[in-house]
Amino acid sequence: MATYNRSQYIIESIKSIRNQTFNNWECLIIDDGGTDNTEEVLAPVLNKDKRFSYLRRTDNYEKGLPGSRNYGLDLAKGDYIIFFDDDDIVHPQNLEICLEELSKDNISFCRYIRRVFRGEFDYDFNLSKEYSSFYIDKNDINKILKNELQFNSCAVMWTKECYVGHRYTEHLKYAEEWEVYSRIITSVNKGISIDKSLYYGRKHEESITGDFNNKNEASLKSYADAIHLVITDLNKKQLLNDEILRYFIQVSLDYKAYNLFQRIMITLELPTLKALKWNLFYFHLPLRLFFYRLYKKHIK
Repeated sequence: MATYNRSQYIIESIKSIRNQTFNNWECLIIDDGGTDNTEEVLAPVLNKDKRFSYLRRTDNYEKGLPGSRNYGLDLAKGDYIIFFDDDDIVHPQNLEICLEELSKDNISFCRYIRRVFRGEFDYDFNLSKEYSSFYIDKNDINKILKNELQFNSCAVMWTKECYVGHRYTEHLKYAEEWEVYSRIITSVNKGISIDKSLYYGRKHEESITGDFNNKNEASLKSYADAIHLVITDLNKKQLLNDEILRYFIQVSLDYKAYNLFQRIMITLELPTLKALKWNLFYFHLPLRLFFYRLYKKHIK
C-alpha cells in the first residue's frame, strides 16, 4: 500500500485488510514523503499487529506511486502480490478467494470486479462464493489495452513470478499500472477473471484519475508516454497487429502536443509503403471522424 497524505482515509482501509478471512499475509505501507500525521494515526495498529510495516520510500526510488510500489515489490516476501490503495475498502474474502483461484494449475493472476463508492461505505458484503469465471491470456491484450476488458487498479492478485523482470516505470504519473500489466500479461501463461466484487474504490477529486479527467498536464503526458512504451513492447514481442495500432494512432490525434504519432512511427521503423499507409490514415482521420459524427447525429 503506497500512501501520501491520506490520514483521514487510511485507517478505514487498514481495518478492511485486518478483517480478511485469510490471515497469513504481510502489508507493507510505503509512505511517499507525506507531510500529514499518517504515521501517528497508524501507530496503534503497527504496535498491535506486526503483519503491518510502515516505511518511507527511500531516495533510490522516484517520488510517486510507481516508485513507492517498486520499493514495496523489492521488499515483499510473499508468494503472491496485491496492491491496495490508501483510501479504498477491501472485501473480507478478497485474499481467500483469490488464493483459491491461484491454487489451480498454471494460473498467474486472478482478476476480480472493482466497484466504486462516494461518501460513507455500505459494509453489507455479499459473502457468496458462487460466481462465473473465464481465462485471460496474451490473446486478449487488444481488449485489455482498449479497456474493453478492464484491468482496474488494485483489482488483481499476481503470483510473485509475474513481477520477475517487471517493475513499474517510475517516471509515469498516470497509466503506470496499464503499462506494466500489458508487459506482464503478454509474458505469462494465463490468468483467471472472476465475476465477483472484491474491492471498492473511493471516488474523490484528490485522486490521480481525477487529475487525468481534469486534464492535468502531467497525467496527459504520462498517458502518451505509456502508450509509446506499450507499443514498443508489443512490437518487440511481435504482438502488435493492425487493430491495436489503428486504435492507438486514432488516440494519438488527441496527443499531438506530445508528438505521439511521430514517436510511434519512429519506433516501428516500418517499410516505406506501410509507413505511407499509416501516415495517410493519420492525416485523413480528422476528416473521416468529422463525417462519422455527422452520420451518427443524423441517425439519432
